Amino acid sequence: MTTAEDELRGSVRKNWQRFLDTYEPLRPDLYRYARHLTRSPWDAEDLAQESLARAFVLVAQTNAPPPDPRAWLLRVASNAWIDRVRKARLELPPAEEPAMPDPRGAREAAGTVLALLAPQERAAVVLKDAFDLSLEEVAGILGTTVGAVKAALHRGRTKLETAPTELAPAAPKVLDAFCAAFQARDLEALAALLLESSTVEVVGATTEYGPEAAKRTVLLGMLFGVTHLVKFYPDALEEPVRIEPRFHRGEWLLLSWYAHVDGDAVRAITRLEVDGEHVTHLRNYFYNVEFLEEVCRELQVPLRTNGSAYWRYGCETGR
Repeated sequence: MTTAEDELRGSVRKNWQRFLDTYEPLRPDLYRYARHLTRSPWDAEDLAQESLARAFVLVAQTNAPPPDPRAWLLRVASNAWIDRVRKARLELPPAEEPAMPDPRGAREAAGTVLALLAPQERAAVVLKDAFDLSLEEVAGILGTTVGAVKAALHRGRTKLETAPTELAPAAPKVLDAFCAAFQARDLEALAALLLESSTVEVVGATTEYGPEAAKRTVLLGMLFGVTHLVKFYPDALEEPVRIEPRFHRGEWLLLSWYAHVDGDAVRAITRLEVDGEHVTHLRNYFYNVEFLEEVCRELQVPLRTNGSAYWRYGCETGR
């Protein structure tokens, strides 16, 4: 029997999908902007997802749609970024406050250039130099004056520096266990590697909590979703997906390789956060086009993208 909660969830999901249909064409610009702000593909994807969620709520609270959706969405992202930086600073003891303002700077890659700018300065430089917006447009997005933008640009452009490289962490043993279970197509063994309190995501599409829920949806999709995928991509072959660990930007990733008529290509990337011998958080990037394009380009591996509109495939909780 359908409950009020089921009806509410269905209504929200439909409205969310309608919202994404409208704003999906702006996602490449949103990701590019977030990428310049965070200086990390991981954090850029997180910020893009957070910005879309904020925008969805804000749209529901306004009486009229934004006159310039692109500028409005970038303003939402700017506010989300600045809020994130301020929160990170408040959570750190004064003695431990880092020189750079990036809230997740510890995850930056070895060899990646990191601009040591205040949030407002970095946003101003990105909008002006990367997006080639006018001073008036930058001021509108940041909710400030043209004079303040000019000052932020001057300060920011004189403070750009190169971040030091970071040492690569050792690969966790649970990574090998995950790979072995995956190659063996052992769903139970994969689930056993998850903590009971674990979070498992297909980023931007679905989130599950705990091994049992993950086993029914995300893990099942990772292992056997190719059966569904070949219905939409005629060049894909219904062969077992294989995963390959790669070290990139300071952490280990799992690349999901799919067989195609003209050779294998990556269609997904997975990140694991671990605690000892168990996985605490699994993030599977499958419907994140700009993110996948950037990481695969840096890794110099072939990529086939799946689009970002997961609901059009009729598989909202897996693949």
